[in-house]
Amino acid sequence: MNAIFPAEQFMNVLIKYNMAIWPMHVVAYILGIAILFLVVKKTKYSSRISAAILSFLWLWNGIVFFLFYFGPVFNPSYFFGGLFVIQGILFLGSVIKPRLLFGSELNVYSVVGILFIAYAMVGYPVLGPFLGHSYPFSAPFGLTPCPTNVYTFGLFLLSNKKIPKSFLIIPLLWAIFGGFPAVFAGMLEDIGLIVAGIFGTAIILYRDWKYQGEEIWDSPAAQI
Repeated sequence: MNAIFPAEQFMNVLIKYNMAIWPMHVVAYILGIAILFLVVKKTKYSSRISAAILSFLWLWNGIVFFLFYFGPVFNPSYFFGGLFVIQGILFLGSVIKPRLLFGSELNVYSVVGILFIAYAMVGYPVLGPFLGHSYPFSAPFGLTPCPTNVYTFGLFLLSNKKIPKSFLIIPLLWAIFGGFPAVFAGMLEDIGLIVAGIFGTAIILYRDWKYQGEEIWDSPAAQI
């Protein structure tokens, strides 16, 4: 499996990466919390600002993590870096012409979304040391692709507008082609990535199919 996912090289990259980008770890958490605040405290520009922050996080992962750090030791990272850049551009497009509307009522979908977000922001750093991945061997939230992807699926489930299917493709691809090799190589935290990607995509598609209206939560049946 090392040929598929070079775990040792990845850990070496994480050390250099974590040491080089500090204090971006703090910035990433501030940005992640800011989106959650905007989801709860909706304003006219909440969804645009949230999309802008998501765009920044995905572009950072695509350019800084994949292209500059991981790419030189694992060539397929250049391909995935390109995909993350494309996803970042999709989110940036939603700033200019909103296609995402974050902010939902309490329901079964938003509860799952909150669990995904909690796993991305808290689960990774809490579980990491128990699995032998303490800092600086850890994957920081918002600055590495796996927790960023889980967080994104969580936000998709906190949307009160149908998620364009084009926004799901790259996150799902990374959950599968990034998640399974990482887990097989010993990154057991990324079981959550696989669950968020596959299960998250399935329930988002089901939710958006079930509530055909533009505003999903307008339907009383959508409430718990």
